Amino acid sequence: MCKVLDSHGFRAVYGRFGFHWIGASAECMQTAFLRAVPAFLQALFFSNEHSGLMQNKPPRSQTASRMGRERTALQFDTKCAKPFAMMQAPDWNDYQTFLAIAREGQLMRAAKRLGVNATTIGRRLRRLEAQLGQTLFEQTREGQLLTEAGEALLASVEAMAKAASTIPSQDPEGPIGTLRISVSEGFGTWFLAYRLPQFNELYPRITVDLVASTSYLNLSRREADVAVFLSRPRAGLLVARKLAPYDLRLYASNAYLERHGTPTSLPALAHHKLVGYIPDLLSAPELRYHQEVYRESRATLRSSSINAQFAMILGGGGIGVLPSFIGDLMPELARVVFDVRLQRNFWLVMHKDTQQLQKVKAFQSWMHDVLVSGGGRQLAGVPEE
Repeated sequence: MCKVLDSHGFRAVYGRFGFHWIGASAECMQTAFLRAVPAFLQALFFSNEHSGLMQNKPPRSQTASRMGRERTALQFDTKCAKPFAMMQAPDWNDYQTFLAIAREGQLMRAAKRLGVNATTIGRRLRRLEAQLGQTLFEQTREGQLLTEAGEALLASVEAMAKAASTIPSQDPEGPIGTLRISVSEGFGTWFLAYRLPQFNELYPRITVDLVASTSYLNLSRREADVAVFLSRPRAGLLVARKLAPYDLRLYASNAYLERHGTPTSLPALAHHKLVGYIPDLLSAPELRYHQEVYRESRATLRSSSINAQFAMILGGGGIGVLPSFIGDLMPELARVVFDVRLQRNFWLVMHKDTQQLQKVKAFQSWMHDVLVSGGGRQLAGVPEE
């Protein structure tokens, strides 16, 4: 029998009678399960019960069996459900992929069941087979057929999947905890902040920390639960989906235009004062649009902060690029050079180990509702009807 303990006073026990949770909150159970199960499965895969079948070797001695059981032991440190094991465990998603292929019999049907493409299914299967050192399926004309090793693993994976279904999916009183959101300065200040009271009304047991700055917190180090990036991350165990596109336009204050006239083309900007970013202090390459808009002209008022640039433009300091969801809010500002329109994207990003937490799912669902109820049009710079 293998016991899992943590400092929050609950335990999960996996033995011959299944997986049992004692005294844990739903979110803690979910986090612990997602992180502990892969190591359990890998340990079981190489344990005494399966060694003869998978390795084509006779059962190990009692001493070896005891050592195998010891290899299955996991412990947790002072953070909820953060296991370490004597071996690196495959991703639980890979086991879910294995289970889907085993049940569907074909990669394409498994991909449809999981909502991913067949290439992803194949990659996960190859990764799992490489980590376990076993071939789990044979390719036939009809599809994928379980090998002996696959049949043996299937029993353990199905037991874990059944155990997962018994974990409470949500707290009956609603999500609880602290949700830390890392966002860019402009999006956080001008779009998200004044909408967050609505979220707080819907989920009063969630404390929201909004970190809006020119740099992002590190999701891989769990500095934040969710983030809104300007680009899709290419590294790390992160999950990202496109949140919404947003427009950027050229703006100037009405007072500035009265004094200096209104430019109607990009070349005319050479005769105007410009506001922009400090090139060597850009926090993201998506903000490097100076050459795209200003060409050879040079901004004489610069800042690393979009809020500071907004203030400079509002104060009559010149013409500058602003997201439409900022510039269009102020009647004192006017769009100029209407054929200039830049488009970038916001990406909703979270760590794959925390994406199923109820507070994170609640924020995702709420953001979707915000966008379809008019927020998406505001980001895209579309006037209200």
